[in-house]
Amino acid sequence: MSATQTRIALRNCGVIDPESINDYIATDGYDALAKCVFELKPEEVVDVIKKSGLRGRGGAGFPTGIKWETAMKTPSDVKYVLCNADEGDPGAFMDRSVLEGDPHCVLEAMAICGYAIGASQGIIYVRAEYPLAVKRLQIAIDQAKDLALLGDNIMGSDFSFNLRLYLGAGAFVCGEETSLMNSVQGGRGEPRIKPPFPAVAGLWGKPTNINNVETYANVAAIIRNGWEWFRSFGTEKSPGTKVFALAGKVNNVGLVEVPMGTPLRTIIEDIGGGIRNNRRFKAVQTGGPSGGCIPAEHLDTPIDYESLTSLGSMMGSGGMIVMDEDDCMVNIAKFYLTFTAEESCGKCSPCRIGNQRLLEILTRITSGEGEDKDLSELDELGNIIKDTALCGLGQSSPNPAISTLRFFKSEYIAHVRDKKCPAGACIKLVGFKVLPEKCTGCTVCARNCPVKCISGKPKQVHSIDQAKCIKCGACMEKCRFKAIVRG
Repeated sequence: MSATQTRIALRNCGVIDPESINDYIATDGYDALAKCVFELKPEEVVDVIKKSGLRGRGGAGFPTGIKWETAMKTPSDVKYVLCNADEGDPGAFMDRSVLEGDPHCVLEAMAICGYAIGASQGIIYVRAEYPLAVKRLQIAIDQAKDLALLGDNIMGSDFSFNLRLYLGAGAFVCGEETSLMNSVQGGRGEPRIKPPFPAVAGLWGKPTNINNVETYANVAAIIRNGWEWFRSFGTEKSPGTKVFALAGKVNNVGLVEVPMGTPLRTIIEDIGGGIRNNRRFKAVQTGGPSGGCIPAEHLDTPIDYESLTSLGSMMGSGGMIVMDEDDCMVNIAKFYLTFTAEESCGKCSPCRIGNQRLLEILTRITSGEGEDKDLSELDELGNIIKDTALCGLGQSSPNPAISTLRFFKSEYIAHVRDKKCPAGACIKLVGFKVLPEKCTGCTVCARNCPVKCISGKPKQVHSIDQAKCIKCGACMEKCRFKAIVRG
């Protein structure tokens, strides 16, 4: 813990041996499960989670206690507890770190949930691309069974709870809960219409509670320390802490865990150490590929669910990518739309077709072929997709385009009307020129030019024929003397 960071979800990561159940037990591990099984009724467990205000850490921030209560009150002969460990956001590694560094905290929380809702079976849906996490989860499950902390008659009680792993195949859409459940059942990773919600009819039509890794990582600490303790961190509507994967143009990248309500500036400037190479901060993108880009004027925004949503972004699972003055926001939007368009499951037209149309518009704009009407169409189509897509992933996919158009419209106008990229990032909208004072006449640029538009004799300053230049950037990339620049 530091002056600006508070560890709850990451409390044991880097502190204990993740492959030793004894290390976990030595840090009060499984005490919360024992407290629930021997001291609390299922209704009391649910009540503690409800009062804590814990919200889902994997997306929209739905109250965890409400989910548990719904599953508990729904009558059924069989119920399930699911863990969504299908962390598919580019640059996100929060769940991976918990699974690799403290797997028992997830197992304990799922068992507590099972006791609370009346479930005896649990499944962890984890990415096959996380082999170390898979290995350590299986070790943890085997160890817990050996000590009667999982399996039949836990700790000698009447409560039984068994866990198994299910390996995901890498589909981004399977991070959406109903797609994940379809995958577990052996079907295509596609979402379905809600309601009914999983807590009422989930796996095989049975009541199913599903939370992500970070959500479960908070549960045991809340049971041990009390809901009042948890609410002492964060804000009234967003209690507790949040883990972020800080990446991009900051000096200090990595995982951070801060109380909800912490300003973005604190994370980027104090914890992140500011922008690399003394460049100017331009924007931060939160919430993964479906999040929005927040500009400098909102850098003092407190991090909570409502504040980020009001800016056209989202908390998401916790990805946070920082951009500087050299980043083109139109190109950034195109980058994220390329990802979401490729990862669409294709079940609904707004996502399958709409995102492709958004990507086509952004591609035209970054290629210098955009028109004024593209700007209005981009905004209109983006909002239609948000309103009509089937699942949360489709509904949030236009966020990068809508938010950058909202906060960086001048950049879009420069691309469309002036045919220029102010950041110099869109290759087709910038030219290349030779700096005479740096050019040594080595001829490397001319030899690597695919259209032979660079001329000049050896050991003499070279020049670029702008009429022939296709703006591929090969000359600048190959020049060892940095004599070729955009301009």
